[in-house]
Amino acid sequence: MIRLFRLHVPLSLLLLFFADVVILFGVIVLGLVLSYVTTSKLPHSVDLFGTQQVVFVVVLLGSLYTMGLHHRRYIADRKIAFLRLIASHLVAFIALTTIFYVVPTTRIWLSALIPSLGLSFICLSATRLAFVRLARVSLFRHRVLILGAGTQAQKIQNFEDNSHFKCVGFVASNEQIIEVAPDRVITKQGSLSDLAIRHGATEIVISLEERRGCLPTEELLACRLQGMQVSNFSSFMERETGQVEIESLDLNWLIFADGFSVHHRLQRSIKRAFDIVVSLALIVFTIPILIPAALAIWLEDRGPFLYRQTRTGLYGRTFMLLKFRSMKMDAEADGIARWASAHDARVTKVGALIRKVRVDEIPQVINVLQGDMSFVGPRPERPSIVDELSRTIPFYRHRHSVKPGITGWAQVNYPYGASMEDARQKLKFDLYYIKNYTLILDILILMQTARVVLWPQGSR
Repeated sequence: MIRLFRLHVPLSLLLLFFADVVILFGVIVLGLVLSYVTTSKLPHSVDLFGTQQVVFVVVLLGSLYTMGLHHRRYIADRKIAFLRLIASHLVAFIALTTIFYVVPTTRIWLSALIPSLGLSFICLSATRLAFVRLARVSLFRHRVLILGAGTQAQKIQNFEDNSHFKCVGFVASNEQIIEVAPDRVITKQGSLSDLAIRHGATEIVISLEERRGCLPTEELLACRLQGMQVSNFSSFMERETGQVEIESLDLNWLIFADGFSVHHRLQRSIKRAFDIVVSLALIVFTIPILIPAALAIWLEDRGPFLYRQTRTGLYGRTFMLLKFRSMKMDAEADGIARWASAHDARVTKVGALIRKVRVDEIPQVINVLQGDMSFVGPRPERPSIVDELSRTIPFYRHRHSVKPGITGWAQVNYPYGASMEDARQKLKFDLYYIKNYTLILDILILMQTARVVLWPQGSR
């Protein structure tokens, strides 16, 4: 793992990104050369198209990332990867032609653009197939030794198949109930550092539920002095899964861990400026959608097209959230808050459509401009639901230490859900976002939101 802007990036994905850069530069140069240049000028043609090359590569890379093609779980399935590659190239084509119209000096003629896009599709498809194979090679998966064989160790084992690490084995402590596969438990012979070296481990993960009298501190120090990384379970799972494990969360770890910079004055100012710019841009670009949507809602049942609902915001303060109305006017006539459900009978025909493409959320930009919400952050819930979840899920109220958002880390990483367990899983992502916030993370979430809209993950 390599850490960039507080985000942990697997080496295999970083290599995939650089491979994409090389391929995209190569195909656009080839496309331009074959389209514009005669054979006699080939040796001197490459440097003539610097601006066009950069625009092409940046737009394609952005489109690939937006469609999830730099995420392992979205390219593991060949069919899904193929469809996403098609979509990314269509989006890139539309974006490029728009840029060429606005900035004519960047224009690439279709005689060069179409062949370049075709070549990039073929080459990028090949790199994705190769990546799925190479990602399983030990060279690209760091080897970890797990100190413990109980419930925490079992969670690591369950996650291993879809991860960027290779677990070389589990070392059980005395009198510990073994929850992992018995054949993966290693008998400790000699020191812990000798055991790690013998199995080629570069990291030791402490996953002991009970550490008193079981933690070999001297041996762990020896491992550190020999250059091995020593991580506790919470830090390891945060890094590998992009979420905070609340079930086994140590409060001391949460207090002393790095991060939580979202409240720094400079960070707050940058985030506020980002919110205003993105919200205004969204309003401008979606006006052709907003007006027909509002008219369609009104025509269906002659009711108001906007819906106001009390939600819990920063530090538990309530505010009135704005949305396009997607349910019948008497959906909650009794005043009782209910989870949305699949095929909810309260949803209107127009409402089902605008929910599917997330248009119903766009009026919340007004909440962002008013300062009640941020563009990126945990989704706001109703006060009665917040009270219920806070009584059941530990650390739930801590998600209100930042402004709620229209989109968020949980929304781009977890399918839509409307249950207690879904709220628990989403909280893990929300706490990760709060702890690891940077402007770069906000931008990445914003880009991935387009993927969620195009491939709805259970919109309701």
